Amino acid sequence: MKQSSASMKPKNKLLPNYYLYIKPMSNSENFIVTTFYKFVELKDLTELKLQLLKFCNEVKIKGTILIAKEGINATLTGNKDSIIAFYSFIKSYNCFSDLNFKESISNFIPFKKMKVKIKPEIVTFKADVNIDNRGEYLSPEEWDKFLEKDDVIVIDTRNNYEVALGTFKNATDPKTKAFTELPMWVKENLTEEDKEKTILMFCTGGVRCEKSTAYMKQNGFEKVYHLEGGILKYLEITKNANNNWIGSCFIFDDRAALSHDLTALESLRNA
Repeated sequence: MKQSSASMKPKNKLLPNYYLYIKPMSNSENFIVTTFYKFVELKDLTELKLQLLKFCNEVKIKGTILIAKEGINATLTGNKDSIIAFYSFIKSYNCFSDLNFKESISNFIPFKKMKVKIKPEIVTFKADVNIDNRGEYLSPEEWDKFLEKDDVIVIDTRNNYEVALGTFKNATDPKTKAFTELPMWVKENLTEEDKEKTILMFCTGGVRCEKSTAYMKQNGFEKVYHLEGGILKYLEITKNANNNWIGSCFIFDDRAALSHDLTALESLRNA
């Protein structure tokens, strides 16, 4: 069930002073890139936007945060001290106290500025779904086991240009140009018989599958699962030990794509 945000004010009022001890980012160091999302009912979006933007600028973080009435979705970068400060700050909000983060390392700053945007959705789907009725999560280890099962349909919910760089072995590519096209693809390509099969869905960080699996269950598919934490968490945890991931992982920042060890693919970055 969605959690409601009773207040858009952080609990720890001492945290904003932390930025006084943080050094400016320089291109001579490594940076943490962290991604996170949560579906939670948010209010006072304008106030929240100002608070997030102010703190991120103070601790010298760059990236993008999307907020909507349905929740938050973000990718940010900074040095270790900046990211630690941000984690403490964001978790001081009651509604964000249980956030999960996915991290990778970059040897350069992959964002040019800091943005906080108010949107209708934190991931654009344009189809009404009940997030509370999403599919079941599979851990990275469980995902590998399910990939070996018979009578499963593995669906890559990402866009065609993302899939072109890499995907899971035996995954179906819907060849969509936008996430909003996925419902039509499901209607045109999956049958009544497919509703009896096990459906496995995945995306980069997990947020798209929250909506896509809810859509599938809403339309009569009963055995619907998705990869918890997405491709990024899968590669972080498994190191692709079973070689089920083929290729690289497209990402929406200046790194362009990550290899299976979550380092930037230099050939694409410099292309």
